Amino acid sequence: MTLSGAWSRTARGAMLLGDDGRLQQTIFGEMSALAVATGSINLGQGFPDEDGPAEVLEAARQAIRDGVNQYPPGNGMPVLRNAITAHQRRFYNLDVDPDLEVLVTAGATEALAATILALTDEGDEVVTLEPFYDSYAAMLGLNKVIHRTVALRAPDFQPDLDDLRAAVTDRTRLILINNPHNPTGAVLPVETLQLIVALAHEHDAIVVTDEVYEHLTFDAPHVPVATLAGARERTVTISSAGKTFNTTGWKIGWITAPTELLQAILAVKQYLTFANGAPFQPAIAVGLALPDTFFHNVAADLRGKRDVLSAGLTAAGFGVSAPQGGYFIVADAAPLGFHDAAAFCRQLPQLAGVVGVPLSAFVRPQNRAEYGSLLRFAFCKRKDVLERASAQLADLRR
Repeated sequence: MTLSGAWSRTARGAMLLGDDGRLQQTIFGEMSALAVATGSINLGQGFPDEDGPAEVLEAARQAIRDGVNQYPPGNGMPVLRNAITAHQRRFYNLDVDPDLEVLVTAGATEALAATILALTDEGDEVVTLEPFYDSYAAMLGLNKVIHRTVALRAPDFQPDLDDLRAAVTDRTRLILINNPHNPTGAVLPVETLQLIVALAHEHDAIVVTDEVYEHLTFDAPHVPVATLAGARERTVTISSAGKTFNTTGWKIGWITAPTELLQAILAVKQYLTFANGAPFQPAIAVGLALPDTFFHNVAADLRGKRDVLSAGLTAAGFGVSAPQGGYFIVADAAPLGFHDAAAFCRQLPQLAGVVGVPLSAFVRPQNRAEYGSLLRFAFCKRKDVLERASAQLADLRR
């Protein structure tokens, strides 16, 4: 099938995904409810506990006062689409058309849903890295798409390039990557990204790249796939404001993509939310225009929080990975004698008053044993909260 053929696909309905074929509560909902019920520190769900920049918050308040409270345009308010265009040029030297190549969405999750529904049909294959954000599998299941994965293994959580070559075939419609990666915190090197682009060309696939942590890297630079040679014409780039500006509840995301791809996605998106977050859109436009010092400081602050939790987990006896970006750190409970992280997470509130999430929640059932003792903890919290969590986790050694 040609690339233009892939562009023209439309969505088909399907049943959603769970081990028993039924809709299920996400692990994040379960663990967050457990945190509330037990009064535990919630390091399971990735939301900050501090507000974002004052300029952004005040811009939202002003927009509400100014009456920006009704439906915005379906593709997003011009002020935000122009700000996204300026952001792509400023940080990545990418020129995108704000009217034809930018789409504002209800967070990155809706962007992913609309993209998958628009660009795949039942029986198509989509390749992701594994572990993967749970929404990926849910949406692929909804569209009855065949899900192929490439394993990311501890300690560095980088894909084997031969595995990647083997996973992408002429049946592949999308190569869906998350970089920086949730849940592992890995940042893909440029050589891996270049191979993904080459494979997309070889097999006439589209690259969909989830870059919501683009400004939150510590030990490696963020390289958008669309900046690589030969990539832009077949790349859908997804990002959002929630992680960068501590506004996860606003659900303002966006897509940049070639016009034909974007129009196919918009045709689906209009039947999901149609539009959202009117007063938040001009506020995020303000955020995207903040000076370089803001973006540098938000990453540096998060790196310091990572180091606090990493030290606490190490002192508690966990094996600990070193995330290069994002909100999360992976810890191995096996050194503490716990080999079933899912069961351990349900005990952890009683043992230490802390909630985490098992990494097995991010993999397919047949592969869960490989990640059985691994947990994900969020470090996007106040340092005093992370220090308190570290002190409580230290009780595990005693």
